[in-house]
Amino acid sequence: MPNHIVLDLETQNLFSDVGGKDNVGKLLISVAGVFNYQDNKFLTFYEKEMKAFDDLLKKTDLIIGFNIRHFDLPVLQKYVSVDLNKIPTLDIMVEVVDGIGHRVSLDDLASNTLGKKKSANGLLAVQYWREGRIDELKRYCLDDVRITRDLYEHGLKNGEIKFTARDANLPYIKTLRVDWNKYTNSAGNNASVYKVQNLFD
Repeated sequence: MPNHIVLDLETQNLFSDVGGKDNVGKLLISVAGVFNYQDNKFLTFYEKEMKAFDDLLKKTDLIIGFNIRHFDLPVLQKYVSVDLNKIPTLDIMVEVVDGIGHRVSLDDLASNTLGKKKSANGLLAVQYWREGRIDELKRYCLDDVRITRDLYEHGLKNGEIKFTARDANLPYIKTLRVDWNKYTNSAGNNASVYKVQNLFD
């Protein structure tokens, strides 16, 4: 099985707490959610458990996520000894921007490609943390991991994802062709190596 993970993390604070987006590295992790393809498991790591996450990253050969290059990885880097720039990364946000020239939300892609919606948002996740609603925080984070994983696997299998285009202010569904086989080490047999697990099994 490939040593691939799907990553999403939530933070204890907001950009407004650390002086803006230029200081993304100052944000603190509340929880990191992972789907580990090698073990076919969803995992969570809280701030105090980063040593275990570091050990996992040392064995990882591909990190898959959404907007991870500009958010998750810069936040995570100070917690781990691994140089995250040296681990191959598939950032679906970057793929979309490179393909169509602008950003599209994960919720938009999931809704149009998978018929699924996000359960909450990052602002609410910070509120969960501050109010001690840890179970809800964990569930939201892993739900985003699952949606990102399913979107990745759809693109890998079908060579396309879908989003809402707004040309001439008339919204309609548009298809973006993607080639994510290039990121894997099992070209030509990628989809078959993955076994899908239900979120909270």
